[in-house]
Amino acid sequence: MSRSLKKGPYVNQRLLIKLARRKPGDRTVVKTWDRACTITPAMVGYTIGVHNGRIHVPVQIVENMVGHRLGEFAMTRKFVTHGGRMAKEQAVVQSAQEEAARKAAVGTAPEAAGGKEAKGKGVGGKSK
Repeated sequence: MSRSLKKGPYVNQRLLIKLARRKPGDRTVVKTWDRACTITPAMVGYTIGVHNGRIHVPVQIVENMVGHRLGEFAMTRKFVTHGGRMAKEQAVVQSAQEEAARKAAVGTAPEAAGGKEAKGKGVGGKSK
C-alpha cells in the first residue's frame, strides 16, 4: 500500500540537513539507517551510506533515482548460486563456450574491417 498523496513523500529532514552541509559531488559518505526515505532532487550528486542490516553500502545518487527509496539500492541479501557439482560443471562448459565465441569474434573482426593482414591467412598467420 502506498503512502497517502495528502501526506506527500517521506523524507528524513535530518538527512537533508546533513547533505546541505556538504557540496554536491563530495565523496564523503553520509551514513543513514533510514531505508524508507524517498530520494529527492536535492540529494542528487551526493554519496549516501545506506545500512543493509550489516554494513553501510555507499550509494551514489543520480537523477534516475529520484522518487525511489534509499533501501532499493542497498541489497539486504547476498545471492549464492544454486546447485553443487552439476552447476559447477555447467558453469565450466558455459565459460568455455564464451571463450570460444570471444576468440572467434576476435579472429573475424579484422576481416570485417577490411584489414590486409587478415586476408588470405589461416590459423597461426600462415598463408594458404
